[in-house]
Amino acid sequence: MAYLDKLGADVARWQGKGLLSAEQASILVAEARDNHRSGIGIGSVLAILAGLLLAAAILIFIAANWEAIPRLWRVAALFALLAASYLGGALLKLNGQDGFAESAWLVGAATFGGAIALIGQMYHMSGDETQAILVWCLGAAVAAAALRSPALTIAAVVLAMLWGVWPAYSIFRFDAPLGYLPLAAALWAIAMWTRSISARYLILLSLIPYAILLYLQHDNIVLLIALTLVSAGLFAAVILAGDMVEQLIGLGGGLASVALIGVFSGLVALQAVFADTGHFLWLSIVALAASIAALAYGGRLGRGVRWLAYAAFAVEIALIYLQTVGSMLGTAGFFLVAALGLGLLAFFIIRIERRMAVSAQGGS
Repeated sequence: MAYLDKLGADVARWQGKGLLSAEQASILVAEARDNHRSGIGIGSVLAILAGLLLAAAILIFIAANWEAIPRLWRVAALFALLAASYLGGALLKLNGQDGFAESAWLVGAATFGGAIALIGQMYHMSGDETQAILVWCLGAAVAAAALRSPALTIAAVVLAMLWGVWPAYSIFRFDAPLGYLPLAAALWAIAMWTRSISARYLILLSLIPYAILLYLQHDNIVLLIALTLVSAGLFAAVILAGDMVEQLIGLGGGLASVALIGVFSGLVALQAVFADTGHFLWLSIVALAASIAALAYGGRLGRGVRWLAYAAFAVEIALIYLQTVGSMLGTAGFFLVAALGLGLLAFFIIRIERRMAVSAQGGS
């Protein structure tokens, strides 16, 4: 409710200055309350965690007594738990208990995943873990769309990410499934329908390691260059046409931070590829310039952008030191260059913060 509280205070101040009438002020506040969807509170988070622990307890109990339960009763118990979770969540939703409803639906999604494993074991079905995770993800996605559940949408996205990286984790192979892109697009549409901003952020962030995984699989440097340029283009679009981008994507100010993570991830990956060549220094200069440009043109977008730019600058200084000390600059020379670079950065930061402070005073 922090947004609504701040808006109420702003509207009251505008009304006191005569900018709004009492009727206009009440209409603005009422419109915001009707259309604002508050975030998940601590109570809802605890309810969701309780639901997940309950699901784990039930599934572990069933698995521990799996051989002692007749086959028909095993399947019936799993389907009964699925029905109770989803129908119970729907009833809780109708009664206004959103947090407990999401918790019950997550119990259903967890039960569905457990049922895949247990029934597959019982009937000796062929297949591997990646297929089971994909089916689990699709089941959670269908439930999320049908119930319009943000929590289930996040669960489906997390399962999709797990499916995408499972080969690298389980058999140490850099196989990036091409089906991840259409799956991510479908989950994005579901996230728009369920109004889950967190799920959309996760999808965008997952595309960064996916691009790097594609490079490791195909050894094509174009993929890393594309990651860097596309992320830079998205960051520029947020700065130059922020309102239009917000209307199309609806992610708020955090989109610039995600784009900046993509830019520096691509640049660092390129530096790792060209670590032993002359291109490393040029890429480092580009990365340092990108961090300063991000501060100069995107610092006003929020603390996230500024801190990412600071962190990127610090990481680049450390990478240059590790790569060049003793070979090109020497320790003393490195610290001289680092001092000049940090002084230049401080100069730009002071000017940027003064400009933002002046702009804020002028706006108020």
